[in-house]
Amino acid sequence: MSRVRAGLEAALRDAVRDGRLRPGARLPPSRALAADLGIARNSVAEAYGQLVAEGWLTARTGSGTWVTQHRPLPAAIPEETAPPRYDLRSGVPDLGAFPRRA
Repeated sequence: MSRVRAGLEAALRDAVRDGRLRPGARLPPSRALAADLGIARNSVAEAYGQLVAEGWLTARTGSGTWVTQHRPLPAAIPEETAPPRYDLRSGVPDLGAFPRRA
């Protein structure tokens, strides 16, 4: 991912989180924003796409991109699990089966 795209994603995410971009606010078309910022249109389109995937934005082809009406859920935190009973990784020997006495 390019630094330009990452910076745009972070700036848009922060603007939504801080309330500078309110729910329902329409974002500029990717071509217009790219021209205003002096960056590639693909960078804007990819940033919009990532934020749609994360739930920050809603987009409809040909209709525009908006800030979602609801806040996205935080990423799930994996529960701690018990260690696996068997180590099935290839190339890892079972040291308990090594014939030490021999």
